[in-house]
Amino acid sequence: MEPVFPSSGKTSGRGPASSDGSQKSLLTELWEVIRTVGIAFIVLLLLNIYVFNLSVVKGQSMEPTLEESERLFVNKIIYDFRDPQPGEVVVLKDPSDGPDKKEYLVKRVIAGPGDIVEARDRELYVNSIALNEPYTDIRIEDADFGPVVLESDEYFVMGDNRHAGRSKDSRYFGNVKKNQITGRAEFVFWPLTKIRGL
Repeated sequence: MEPVFPSSGKTSGRGPASSDGSQKSLLTELWEVIRTVGIAFIVLLLLNIYVFNLSVVKGQSMEPTLEESERLFVNKIIYDFRDPQPGEVVVLKDPSDGPDKKEYLVKRVIAGPGDIVEARDRELYVNSIALNEPYTDIRIEDADFGPVVLESDEYFVMGDNRHAGRSKDSRYFGNVKKNQITGRAEFVFWPLTKIRGL
């Protein structure tokens, strides 16, 4: 039989120490979560500023390729390493003036530096060669234009919607400089049922 010692009336002290320790542990875990979320937010912010952007399609100028309210993933650094290429869908700063000026536009690069662009008889020509445009669903309904000669660092952009008056593009505001192009639209990521590359 083990001896029984009378209680001294003092507590062992383990209770408060254990409670204090669990509070410190909880605060440490909370700080780790906050720090991780903060770091992730900063990284995403920096990526959004320098690497990619998410844009919303507004208007009908890129139909049938893009529809209004679709969301785009935009690569912002690709043109730091190479020049825009004909056929690519790009996001650019709206170079126009007036009440219909927007912050950004989504257009397709038709031609680049040194090229000659014109439209005649409802067909688009680059360097006197008729352009094959599988991304459009109609021949050009607007008036003929050109020839337009692109100087160094200039690009001619158009919307895929070739119905009359449906796209504000280089026919309206002229050639654009490379530094006005903010990135290349890589793919549609929303709505989920319409995810696709461009």
